[in-house]
Amino acid sequence: MTYCLGITVKEGLIAIADTRITAGNEMYSNKKISIHEIKNHSLFIMTAGLRSVRDKAVTYFNQTVDEEEASYDYMFQAATAFGQMLKKVAQEDREALEKEGYQFNLHAIVGGQMPKDDTHKLFLIFPEGNWIEINDGLKYQIIGNSNYGKPLLNRNLHFDTPLKDALKMGFLSFDATQVSTNDVDFPIDVVVYEKGTFKAKEVRLYKEDMQKISDDWNQALRKSLEGIEENWMKDLISLPK
Repeated sequence: MTYCLGITVKEGLIAIADTRITAGNEMYSNKKISIHEIKNHSLFIMTAGLRSVRDKAVTYFNQTVDEEEASYDYMFQAATAFGQMLKKVAQEDREALEKEGYQFNLHAIVGGQMPKDDTHKLFLIFPEGNWIEINDGLKYQIIGNSNYGKPLLNRNLHFDTPLKDALKMGFLSFDATQVSTNDVDFPIDVVVYEKGTFKAKEVRLYKEDMQKISDDWNQALRKSLEGIEENWMKDLISLPK
């Protein structure tokens, strides 16, 4: 499994990806997100699924941009181009992978802003190469292990949420997943795109970097639990007077 989260709010985009890779009984770390500079504009590609499919599709996408000097006026064109690379990999590798017992599988989140986009855009791309836009109605998308990270986002994330608060929520969503399962882990790669800058920024964060944030959040949850009204329990539990 994996954990990749893409968030869109009015001020920009957030992308968070863990780095744990599972191959049979082996586990190791590797990047699941990449930033691509296209004619002075940034976009990121974040993936969950078969590593071989991911690497080949990203390589083909980069080759198209470099060799054909491809540029995109709109983000949907870039999303479509990556989807076409997925289709190409499927034509070449699906049969062989399925013979070996592997399901051809790759989901991707692509985000950024091209010169004619009036604002930043975020897309979810399916293994078949088609896509949907993640907009102010959807707000976010998780690919991989989504069982534990959704409640906080569903309750608190809005399109008008400040970018810094969206980043906090994004990390806490990852934190909830990381403490609940052993197939998602640090370090994490975090990409932030601020609307209109045409430049994505990336950092890698390790467990020791974020331990205080996790501890503070645990303490805040405990305090919140203690503050919940208890009168409704009186017929079930003997409450102190």
